[in-house]
Amino acid sequence: MYNLVLFGPPGAGKGTQAEKLIEKYGFNHISTGEVIRQEIKKGSDLGRSVQKYIESGQLAPDSLVIDIIANYVENNKDAKGNIFDGFPRTTVQAEAFDKIMAKNGTPVDMMLSLEVDDNILIERLLGRGKISGRADDCNEEVIRNRIDVYKAQTAVVADFYKKQNKHKAVNGVGTVDEVFARLCKEIDASMK
Repeated sequence: MYNLVLFGPPGAGKGTQAEKLIEKYGFNHISTGEVIRQEIKKGSDLGRSVQKYIESGQLAPDSLVIDIIANYVENNKDAKGNIFDGFPRTTVQAEAFDKIMAKNGTPVDMMLSLEVDDNILIERLLGRGKISGRADDCNEEVIRNRIDVYKAQTAVVADFYKKQNKHKAVNGVGTVDEVFARLCKEIDASMK
């Protein structure tokens, strides 16, 4: 089983690229953001408990997100591979994730980090907000806060994987196909 962490700030293109990678490699996709949004939409206890964090551009609490991932890994042991999109987002989550994956005998193989300039991210997210109507993509102040939170709390997770020689930075600017080709090159090289 191949386990890939797809990493990058909000608007870097993780969801778009994950879809293409799933199609090419046959991996499963787990997006913690999507799972949380589904729970909010359902009005579940989980959804209500994280909604206030999401609406202000903050991260969901580590314990909650770790539980979601542990449940997913436990229930998907037969997957060809997994793309973890938007997780781990903190060093605490990364440490817990390594323990979950070790317990299941399926360590993280690689973290690919999409690198995109802040101004491009803001432009992309505002454009996505016009189409999707997602509240967290319609307000530039909330977007800037999300990027700041990413830099302060999440970007350090790359260091966690750099220490394990599992991190690769990928230029996330260009056409969808250009970025996809860069990601595939890194994945193919690591699978050999």
